[in-house]
Amino acid sequence: MRVSDALFEPANQAVCLLFILLIPFAGAGLALISTGLNRSHSAAHAILGCLMIGAVAMLAYGAIGVAVQGLLGEAGHSIAIGRSHFDWLGAGPVFLSGIRFDGRPASLAAIFGLFSASLAALIPAASLGERWRFISSFGSTALLGGLTYPLVAHWVWAGWLAQLGTQFGLAGFLDAGGASCIQATGGLTALALAWIIGPRRGRFTSEGIPTAMPGHNAVAVIFGCLLTFIGFVGLNAAGAVLFASRTPAQAVLAAVNTALSASSSALAAFATTRIRFGRPDASLTANGWVAGLVAITAACAYAKPAEAVLIGFFAGFLVIFIIELIELRMKIDDPTGAIAVHAGAGIWGLVAAGVFVRLPGVDSSAQFLAQLVGVATLLGLVLPLSYGLNFLLNLVLPQRVSTESERQGTDLFELGAGAYPEFVTHREEWMRH
Repeated sequence: MRVSDALFEPANQAVCLLFILLIPFAGAGLALISTGLNRSHSAAHAILGCLMIGAVAMLAYGAIGVAVQGLLGEAGHSIAIGRSHFDWLGAGPVFLSGIRFDGRPASLAAIFGLFSASLAALIPAASLGERWRFISSFGSTALLGGLTYPLVAHWVWAGWLAQLGTQFGLAGFLDAGGASCIQATGGLTALALAWIIGPRRGRFTSEGIPTAMPGHNAVAVIFGCLLTFIGFVGLNAAGAVLFASRTPAQAVLAAVNTALSASSSALAAFATTRIRFGRPDASLTANGWVAGLVAITAACAYAKPAEAVLIGFFAGFLVIFIIELIELRMKIDDPTGAIAVHAGAGIWGLVAAGVFVRLPGVDSSAQFLAQLVGVATLLGLVLPLSYGLNFLLNLVLPQRVSTESERQGTDLFELGAGAYPEFVTHREEWMRH
């Protein structure tokens, strides 16, 4: 991918680094959302798990992930099929060796990758609350941060998906902020793990009817939404500079679109739950807010503000029904709705980029088809890859906690103490089933 000449100016490098340093706020927000939407007897386990999973993801990416993704602006390994060349794997250094961390584009992209791998890894952590063993989560996260995320990131930002326009006469795949490699890949990994591990005991009756297991702290969830907003502003603005060849000044559009999409999405979720249930639902409205942040990520550097409002609105409306589909039809237990929010809204955002974005000299139908190729890659390659890797890992390191741990809560069983020891923190819902 061509690097913008403006990014070699020291002032622009400093601004881009500032954008990147905002990304961990998104991780902090997702950790709070995950904790608040779990029950109180697993709160400490949830938030400590997010911290450690983020750490493992960054270590795995720094060790081998940057080699898989490759360095910004440098060629990777290609396979020739007929007259076409598939750039499928990066050619970066292991353990970040040889990278000069002096503000140059390659070093900025490496820091971006560290934080983005961590963010992607927090999505499965949110979906598998109250039943994911620490040691197994570390192994699964190492696979995601060291292999799956950087592999898809290479395809999207430098490899064969980015080269669809030159190799296949379509248009280059558009994804400025990582809706595919961060959001959808994290969400599809969460879906694969949820299939492997199964629902929490008592979540579904013997007839398959879901039972309520509400989260314990709505305040933490909403505060997490505010932190996540700050992080996504940094994520999308930095992505616009690094991967959409925008200057930091032009990245203001990415920040504006992020704010507008999140706002319209939250209002759409608020209104949808108000109409359907008689009262607005706090957790689903929070899901709508994050879905809006996710949905605009692909088109943040290209869409007009009015288009960002539409993209967010449909994300907030759709995510409510995707959550119901996953729970009621697919019988998948996702305490936070992370699969719908990140995989569902992420894929919608990729499709929306093909619908709304009009680049000079690029045919709109070719761009839409390129986005569909990217979505098909996620569903046809990335999801099976994530499932297969974690299925094999489960044979060696069983992913699920014991029955006794679920009964007592993962705080007591895995940490030896609860998050709120001075209170009676939960009823024995499990004992009723």
